[in-house]
Amino acid sequence: MSKKRNIPVVDLRDFTQGTPRQRQSFVDELGKAFHEIGFVGVVGHGIPQQLVDKFYDRAQAFFALPEEVKRKYEIEGLAGQRGYTSFGKEHAKHSNVGDLKEFFQIGQEVPQGHPLRKEYPDNVHVAEVPDFVATGIELYWQFEKAGAALLRGIALYLDLPEDYFDDPITYGNSILRAIHYPPITQEPKSAIRAEQHEDINLITLLVGASAGGLQILTKEGEWVDVLPEHDEIVINVGDMLQRLTNDYLKSTTHRVVNPPREEWHIPRLSIPFFLHPRSEMDLSCLPQCVSEDRPLAYSPITAGEYLDERLREIGLKE
Repeated sequence: MSKKRNIPVVDLRDFTQGTPRQRQSFVDELGKAFHEIGFVGVVGHGIPQQLVDKFYDRAQAFFALPEEVKRKYEIEGLAGQRGYTSFGKEHAKHSNVGDLKEFFQIGQEVPQGHPLRKEYPDNVHVAEVPDFVATGIELYWQFEKAGAALLRGIALYLDLPEDYFDDPITYGNSILRAIHYPPITQEPKSAIRAEQHEDINLITLLVGASAGGLQILTKEGEWVDVLPEHDEIVINVGDMLQRLTNDYLKSTTHRVVNPPREEWHIPRLSIPFFLHPRSEMDLSCLPQCVSEDRPLAYSPITAGEYLDERLREIGLKE
């Protein structure tokens, strides 16, 4: 496996605070990375490290609770979209073996009286770690803000109005997920911490995990490590954005591998933010992404219909 820098890095401040030339350079670099690799590292994202550290601390406190306590927060009928999902329940689309992980999900907060309020279930608060979810909601808003700026850059790269994604992601169905990969105590039954998969959403924002293991599959069919630097977040294209762009932007296969046997005792915690639009967003392929060389690959579908289909495929929905 290669240990070198395998994804490019961009500075979001070049886009949010830069000169017209810096902004254009950022748009070009981000678009090139999403087209060729599907992954990019981002610095200057504005997400406070202190808030990230606080949420890691609270998430660790939650996952350290006894199993029977954590299961109180696994709410039937929510397809894992809020609260706790127990170890081994989720699997990759093309696998029947559960991943070696448990997780907790925090979703969109919509004001009382808003028309979308009934679409989103309430977040599940944890009595034993009182500020766990409140801290997660703060972090959620920071991720939303950074993600919106990145999507503005992608809109310009696709020759769309800069604000193309602004409305569809306002009160969108985004998810903040705290994933815990416990120590490996016995030989796994063919499963790894997270089997190879692609993400469902528009883009994913991932703050540095507490241990390594993230790998992406290159065009050449080689698995390479993604090792972000301190204060760098890793961004990748999800299937919704790939579909919208008729495969022009690349939703890259990735996985989380098990550590070497001598490190099996080390748990891993990671915090991805899956940026989703509202359910009614039309994911029909953009006309400028369809050509003789790139014929239409997908039939029309809404974001909500697509999400529902994929949650069934990965075992979170009946």
